[in-house]
Amino acid sequence: MSAPPTPPSRPTVSEREARQVAEAAREQDWRKPSFAKELFLGRFRLDLLHPHPVPAEEDVQHGEEFLAKLRDFCETKIDGSVIERDARIPDEVITGLKELGAFGMKIDTKYGGLGLTQVYYNKALALVGSASPAIGALLSAHQSIGVPQPLKMFGTQEQKDTFLPRCARTDISAFLLTEPDVGSDPARLATTAVPDGDDYVLDGVKLWTTNGVVADLLVVMARVPKSEGHKGGITAFVVEAASEGITVENRNAFMGLRGLENGVTRFHRVRVPAANRIGPEGAGLKIALTTLNTGRLSLPAMCVGAGKWCLKIAREWSAAREQWGKPVALHEAVGAKISFIAATTFALEAVLDLSSQMADEDRNDIRIEAALAKLYGSEMAWLMADELVQIRGGRGFETAASLEARGERAVPAEQLLRDLRINRIFEGSTEIMHLLIAREAVDAHLSVAGDLIDPDKTLSDKARAGAQAGVFYAKWLPKLVVGPGRLPRSYADFHPTGHVDLSGHLRYVERTARKLARSTFYAMSRWQGRMETKQGFLGRVVDIGAELFAMSAACVRAEHLRARGDHGREAYQLADAFCRQARIRVEELFGRLWTNTDDLDRKVVKGVLGGAYAWLEEGVVDPSGQGPWIADATPGPSSRQNVHRPIP
Repeated sequence: MSAPPTPPSRPTVSEREARQVAEAAREQDWRKPSFAKELFLGRFRLDLLHPHPVPAEEDVQHGEEFLAKLRDFCETKIDGSVIERDARIPDEVITGLKELGAFGMKIDTKYGGLGLTQVYYNKALALVGSASPAIGALLSAHQSIGVPQPLKMFGTQEQKDTFLPRCARTDISAFLLTEPDVGSDPARLATTAVPDGDDYVLDGVKLWTTNGVVADLLVVMARVPKSEGHKGGITAFVVEAASEGITVENRNAFMGLRGLENGVTRFHRVRVPAANRIGPEGAGLKIALTTLNTGRLSLPAMCVGAGKWCLKIAREWSAAREQWGKPVALHEAVGAKISFIAATTFALEAVLDLSSQMADEDRNDIRIEAALAKLYGSEMAWLMADELVQIRGGRGFETAASLEARGERAVPAEQLLRDLRINRIFEGSTEIMHLLIAREAVDAHLSVAGDLIDPDKTLSDKARAGAQAGVFYAKWLPKLVVGPGRLPRSYADFHPTGHVDLSGHLRYVERTARKLARSTFYAMSRWQGRMETKQGFLGRVVDIGAELFAMSAACVRAEHLRARGDHGREAYQLADAFCRQARIRVEELFGRLWTNTDDLDRKVVKGVLGGAYAWLEEGVVDPSGQGPWIADATPGPSSRQNVHRPIP
């Protein structure tokens, strides 16, 4: 065997090169219709959502049977307070989940999995996540972004036969992309995989490896250097966690999700067979992003579960707690918070179930819908948990253990707030999700007019782009002037006798989608190539789209429940309340599109970074410890104890 090759140095890339790497990794084509893509173009395609798609009867029966078993396990075998106290999921709980098949929920039955649909997989995550968010994260990371999903979509048959049966019943998997100095900018990925005969040799350090401390199998993203016979680029590998040269150097601890098995993993001359490479060289980032298209739906599933629990506690507590002669729920200040929690939970479940069923049917491209579900779910769940803590008052700030110690019900409201906070960062922070969705939202514009604002394009390229743009906008712009939202009887199906009227909300969505598209076009005309730097504007555009998508899903779900005789009247009331609340938020966002402090904020930031306001920091002490802001990740052998702890 030859001596292990020396890993190349950390790559240095410009902002433009980083953007090019990200752009090359995204899916370029739209082969199927997308409700959200059309929405951002000002086209309200209700026909893509309504009638609400329904699962097959056998999928429902299979899913409900498993949910019943999982509920019994959650109620009898999982003690969330023990996990919170010990900061660890007991081995026997993990073993029990394996025996139940919970690690194989999304894996096909021919590989030993349960073969649940996306809808029921999400219902299961909402259920188990309510018992312990740490367990929800364990199962989600294993199946949504760990080994099973990339292999299902991109693996060879041999890889599926080898690894999927293990993932279904015995092995835990993890996903390793982030590095100490690399987050959402994968162009700077420093972990390398150098070809050496029939193997690749991995060197580097990975940070925040969810499940990494207990994992048996890893999906690792590493950079293959370009060489003769090797295209190179960011590449995905399945790696045995027990391989020589792998050291889990630290089990990280966080403000929430205290049972999370998340660590720092070092690779030093780790040999990985070429047969374990997923897809071709250079396809790793595209594999990761494509996997997340549906994988992101697992996170809002647990947000829906959190909303349901918030509503239950708010209802029970606000009825029992009296102030000034009546239950606190009947005081308007508290009642508004309860209404927000109830209406928002209904809408989040509507978004989740609709997106999940569309994923199961594979009839629509849901990359934007899934991203919106993740973005909207994580933000709104955090707000609901914050409102629950406020409703509970001092008891909301007190830990469940302290409440129990003094004789009251152990309600872990403050824990939920801590546990949910990471969701605004996990699997793409809110800020990154804004940019990712905004890029997809303006894809049609860039496809026809992108060369006009590309400084690298020639004059002839720009001339061709100008001609294409002229044709596109001549057809598109007139359609943004009028639409069904102006007709008082449009969407009459959503105003059945004896129910509140939801048709007006759908007309609002249709009108507002056109207004949003006009605003986006105006901004592109105004800023052109500088549009990508207007992150505040793009974020508000995306947030408006998220609200419109949620309003549409809520109305469609309400009508679906009414049509099948399942709490239809109440569903219509919740959808109406949500839409009215959402419309207020949308109007505020529209106002902030053009009236904001974005330019002033940039000036202040430059002053802060330049030290102009350092005097403002005087009068306090800094309790931070010593050490570098970012840990050294130089490749080499580990000098630390291996804390890898595989579950027997």
